[in-house]
Amino acid sequence: MKTLVAGVGNVFLGDDGFGVAVARELAGRDLPDGAVVADFGIRGVHLAYELTGGGYDAAILVDLAPRGDPPGTLYVLRPTEGDLTGALFDAHDMNPEAVLALAGTLGEMTIPVLLVGCEPATTAPGMDLSPPVAGAVPRAAGLVLELLRQSEQPEVSRCDDTW
Repeated sequence: MKTLVAGVGNVFLGDDGFGVAVARELAGRDLPDGAVVADFGIRGVHLAYELTGGGYDAAILVDLAPRGDPPGTLYVLRPTEGDLTGALFDAHDMNPEAVLALAGTLGEMTIPVLLVGCEPATTAPGMDLSPPVAGAVPRAAGLVLELLRQSEQPEVSRCDDTW
């Protein structure tokens, strides 16, 4: 099974660099066969094309997910069908929902997608993650590895979980 793990976010906006930091953390770890980790940063259009034409069986996006919990809280979310259509396209604001919506317009999205998200503390300009989000990076990398291992067992899945 070929799975894309895509770290997304803007490293110049504080905690928005979370996905990129997790991709870097995963680059130094042993990955299951078929797992491909990539830092997409703010290249949402490239990610949308990769999701529809990259030959992947599944994808895990890693990004911020503001949901109102304490900063550093991790989530595993499964985007809904509504996330795949109807979003306005803005190449400068390609959050996971916009990427999935664009991917849905580029081709049929048939692969399962999960989002490993983190509650931010700040997205103010700056290149450092806040302490709670920085502390969540290794935990998120471990969570991605767990999800990759579970993907080999289709009956096991987690969605909308808080960690």
